[in-house]
Amino acid sequence: MKIAVVILNWNGFKLLKEFLPSVVNHSGDNPIYIIDNNSDDSSVDFIKRTYPNINIIINTENYGYAKGYNKGLKQVKEKVYCLLNNDVEVSSGWLNPIEREFKYDKHLVVVQPKILDYKNKEKFEYAGAAGGFIDFYGYPYCRGRIFDTIEEDYGQYDQDIDVFWASGACFFIKREVFEELKGFDENFYSHMEEIDLCWRITNFNPNLKKRFIYKSVVYHLGGGSLSYKDPNKLYYNIRNHNYMIIKNTNTSKSSYFFGSSKLDVIRRFNLLLLLYYFINFRFKFIPIFLKLWRSLDFAKSKQEYFLLQKNNNTTKHYVIKSIIYNYLILKKRKYSELNKS
Repeated sequence: MKIAVVILNWNGFKLLKEFLPSVVNHSGDNPIYIIDNNSDDSSVDFIKRTYPNINIIINTENYGYAKGYNKGLKQVKEKVYCLLNNDVEVSSGWLNPIEREFKYDKHLVVVQPKILDYKNKEKFEYAGAAGGFIDFYGYPYCRGRIFDTIEEDYGQYDQDIDVFWASGACFFIKREVFEELKGFDENFYSHMEEIDLCWRITNFNPNLKKRFIYKSVVYHLGGGSLSYKDPNKLYYNIRNHNYMIIKNTNTSKSSYFFGSSKLDVIRRFNLLLLLYYFINFRFKFIPIFLKLWRSLDFAKSKQEYFLLQKNNNTTKHYVIKSIIYNYLILKKRKYSELNKS
């Protein structure tokens, strides 16, 4: 079975020059594809000149992550995709344990390798670490990374386990499932597309498996820890989190800050975050919250707000009620400290 290694690129010449050699050298005879989101740098010329055996797929616009992959993958026919960021270095034999798992486990549909920090290879990397989970309210966390607390890797998570979500930095998925669920939700545009897709897989068929495989190791340059320092990234994080909850759970109609629904609790968390930015004089973040409320009200006025729930069910998605409570109140900063009853 061949795995299609598919890299989405936009103006990533410097990253491709640095990271592509490891992918070419360590991927054996598995085909490599570059989906280019209409770059205007020398990315495509560099690939054609240096790696003539790499397949190049050209998108006519910069569609972002979700739509860029959705359009480009229509031209990739291998049974398993590996969606790989252009800032990832892979290790020798990285595909071998994953190929074996897909070959022998017919229920396996999503895989994530161990993701370590390219700049500090003894530490986990923010985006995925050793496999992802979400709490009752849909807040994501990982083995090896909870919010901005990132652990060193000393083998404490060297077990293959089922996970709830896999990182979009290095995301393996069966083509038939990707196509069945119509790929990534393009409304997300930026952030949480892979978590939403993994949640939809669970709702679609709870018997399908998503696994972390520790013997496959990659190193991600990343930058995910900057998410809460950039107002635009913060906007997409919070907006997409709200959409993800609405889409994938049986969320009752919300009454904003006075109700008891899951969405009401999330809004109160967001209000506390707004207060935090205000009292710390970080006023550039204040308009983000006004924009968030307007965007959600606009969706509701168009009857999209609750219609997003049409494909959900009541499949349990969590083992921790609130990762925020565990992290801020109980001071549990590592996955191994959590009570996962």
